[in-house]
Amino acid sequence: MDTMNDEFYMSLALDMAERAQGQTGINPVVGCVVVKDGAMIGLGTHLQRGTGHAEVHALNMAAGKAQGSTAYVTLEPCSHYGKTPPCSQRLIDEGVARVVVACEDPNPQVAGRGIAMLREQGIEVEVGLLSSRAQRLNEKFIKYILTKQPFVTLKSASTLDGKLATRTGDSKWISNGQAREIVHTLRHRHQGIMVGVNTVIADNPSLTTRMDVPGLNPVRIVIDSMLRIPLDSAVVSDGEAPTIVVTTESADPVKRAALLGAGVQIVVSGTGPRVDLKAAMRALGELEIGSILLEGGGTLNGAMLESGLVDRVILFFAPKIVGGGAAAPGTFDFAGVELMKSAITLVGLEVELLGDNVCISGTPIR
Repeated sequence: MDTMNDEFYMSLALDMAERAQGQTGINPVVGCVVVKDGAMIGLGTHLQRGTGHAEVHALNMAAGKAQGSTAYVTLEPCSHYGKTPPCSQRLIDEGVARVVVACEDPNPQVAGRGIAMLREQGIEVEVGLLSSRAQRLNEKFIKYILTKQPFVTLKSASTLDGKLATRTGDSKWISNGQAREIVHTLRHRHQGIMVGVNTVIADNPSLTTRMDVPGLNPVRIVIDSMLRIPLDSAVVSDGEAPTIVVTTESADPVKRAALLGAGVQIVVSGTGPRVDLKAAMRALGELEIGSILLEGGGTLNGAMLESGLVDRVILFFAPKIVGGGAAAPGTFDFAGVELMKSAITLVGLEVELLGDNVCISGTPIR
């Protein structure tokens, strides 16, 4: 049985925030619990960009009874007027006596100002409870707000010998149903999904979110230096979600016009023959795409990883061995390192067993 203390209430606030992942765009996910005289009187979660923040929802539920209460908030309350009024002022106006904050807001417009504002009004503020979990929960927001570039999660499913398909190109299915369900949840939780044009040509994927309940479809992003994408491919023609094709100045202008006519957005990144991936990430960030799920083949995976553009790696392994040498595509295809000490290493490892599949995730470092 859980002990009811500060950690109990903050954990609840974090649980609520976690459930809203994917809904808030480039905004953070935030949870808030208001407690008075040993009872919860308000619960709130930030649900959508431009709407009320978690503190507002929780205080609205408290219905004027928050005088002398404690508010548990997963991210520092804002202190500025953005799309909504400052939450710090609302906490002050409602007479909250104590605020427990999991972590400071990295947004330069906040960055400690909200906490200082509360303390100046005599409110007791404690910072740092379950901070690691809170920061991990908003790792996409933190990356975007500090760099204006999307947080990239590389996801791949492979055999034990690291193959994405057999030597004939057959890849259905490598992973099991449990792994595929998680992948669709990941799609729901990212603003964009990225593949290379070879994946579109070979598999004609829809790149949409398909779960037992309706989910959010990410923006579909295709890296295609010479605009080889077929006009009748699903991502161009099905209308299920917006599609962005990232190409180069060398691409065929006639094909470009045809794609624009089909409703596809074109981003030009580099002169050719290959897309400048670093410039592409900057351009996608300017379009307010704050997170991307990379489901590429070996070439795109390797290029993104080698360029230092991948923030998290999630690898699903199935208990299968297919061989096939170079004819069977692998998870990562790049020049590689000469010495083992120079290998890209995953840190902060998490390992999960999904039936007969294994999921290994972590942060890549050089």
